[in-house]
Amino acid sequence: MDALLVGLEKLIAKKRALKQATMQQLLTGATRLPGFRGEWEVRRLGEIGNTYGGLTGKTKNDFGHGSGLYITFLNVMSNVIINSDLFEPVQIFPNESQNRVKKGDLLFNGSSETPEEVAMCALFTEDILNLYLNSFCFGFRLRDNVQANGLFLAYYLRSGEGRELMKSLAQGSTRYNLSKTALLESAIRLPPLPEQRAIAEILSDMDAEIEALELQRKKTVGVKQGMMQELLTGRVRLV
Repeated sequence: MDALLVGLEKLIAKKRALKQATMQQLLTGATRLPGFRGEWEVRRLGEIGNTYGGLTGKTKNDFGHGSGLYITFLNVMSNVIINSDLFEPVQIFPNESQNRVKKGDLLFNGSSETPEEVAMCALFTEDILNLYLNSFCFGFRLRDNVQANGLFLAYYLRSGEGRELMKSLAQGSTRYNLSKTALLESAIRLPPLPEQRAIAEILSDMDAEIEALELQRKKTVGVKQGMMQELLTGRVRLV
């Protein structure tokens, strides 16, 4: 069982390294996918979308109950695609004016203890009513008919090049912040939309493979723990 776990851990590490290398090649244009040509276009983020803020005016008594749901800070930080299983309840009153999160929005954390973790980006991909964003994050909504793919942008802004861009915009000393204005003024290179979609699909498939291996590892750990409990107590004897 230990040998199986070691093998799985090595395979997961190998797949993660392969994904990072693939991101570096595809998201920068260093390697082009077969069949795609044409120049990449430099666009300011402010040209392709607008920002909005998270929840405002809430107290701790508003959280933990209510018909509204909100996306947590950790959910934004940890995922390329927001995990809808991790939403938490919040009380939203009828007279409140709060920004709702919509399908296709990109979500960012506005601050962090290190500049390397400022403005981690996550994509929201579902249609859920009455959904909001925590007050420590902000959203970015693509303009209608813009030639930009949200998942491509999320992967790019989590890649090495994207992290360096966000890091360069971070301000602070003990805690680092990123203003919405600075984000909108920053520029990135975008390939044609079909190529963006193709790149995003490849990276998404690689993530799915890694996730499946991690789940297999988790199940194997559980099986090992059960075997130890049975064998090391003498409850089950070997033949």
